[in-house]
Amino acid sequence: MDTLRIATRKSPLALWQSEHVAARLRAAHPGLEVALVPLSTRGDEVLDRSLAAIGGKGLFLKELELAMERGEADCAVHSLKDVPMELEPGFVLPAVLERADPADAFVSDRYEGLDALPQGARVGTSSLRRQAQLRARRADLELRDLRGNVNTRLAKLDAGEYDAIVLACAGLERLGLGARIRARLAPPDWLPAPAQAVVAAECRAGDARSIALLAVLEHAPTRTVIEAERALNLALHGSCHVPVAAYAELDGPLLSLQGLVGSAADGRAVRAAGTGAATDPAALGRKLAAELLDRGAGEFL
Repeated sequence: MDTLRIATRKSPLALWQSEHVAARLRAAHPGLEVALVPLSTRGDEVLDRSLAAIGGKGLFLKELELAMERGEADCAVHSLKDVPMELEPGFVLPAVLERADPADAFVSDRYEGLDALPQGARVGTSSLRRQAQLRARRADLELRDLRGNVNTRLAKLDAGEYDAIVLACAGLERLGLGARIRARLAPPDWLPAPAQAVVAAECRAGDARSIALLAVLEHAPTRTVIEAERALNLALHGSCHVPVAAYAELDGPLLSLQGLVGSAADGRAVRAAGTGAATDPAALGRKLAAELLDRGAGEFL
């Protein structure tokens, strides 16, 4: 039996994503056995500090890449927003799946939305991008760190530690928790992380078999928009240390892109928007990044 082994984190959302990819591969390749190889990463283990403080989102990838290098797994499945803008040498992303809802979710047991929160309400998120946009909208809020998987975060909200928390709509919906979304925080007023709500598969650059098997999952329109968003982020040297937001949309031969760089400390932000040819999404990302820098984004980077 031909087998493909997928390295995955152990969180419920990571396992959902990997199972989703496995099911799609089994359907596309009758006779292919797909096995999950669950691994723990440093990003999952260190929960008492923010990701920015312990080295960034790349911590979610390293163990999975090492498993591929050791021959223990053929590929890995990731939330693309957690994947560094430049992959480690020797790795590629042969498949980018169709994007789900890119919006953030306002989640609260008592309040309908951001504007309904009382003065000084406690809102949980460790994302500097979310903190910057919250500060811009509601300078009075008390923003508190919030780490852990989705269920852990919801449990802290339900225990009364926060008045509201901000999560990704896609993650809640994938886990069957869409009913917890009280309001969508969506473009153009609120921008997501680059490549938010996109699942991608990674494998070794020289692994022609895995690349060929995974290629059936590729969604070209999603690849186009995320290349613009990630190029903007790369040009700004964005990471989880930096509050960068980006959202691209495809309209026939044209691509539109919105970008934001903000301050999690005081809510000041610089925004830009532009359009370009869908045939060169990275060029649009770099152009908009330059515009953001011209408008003073460097102060927040």
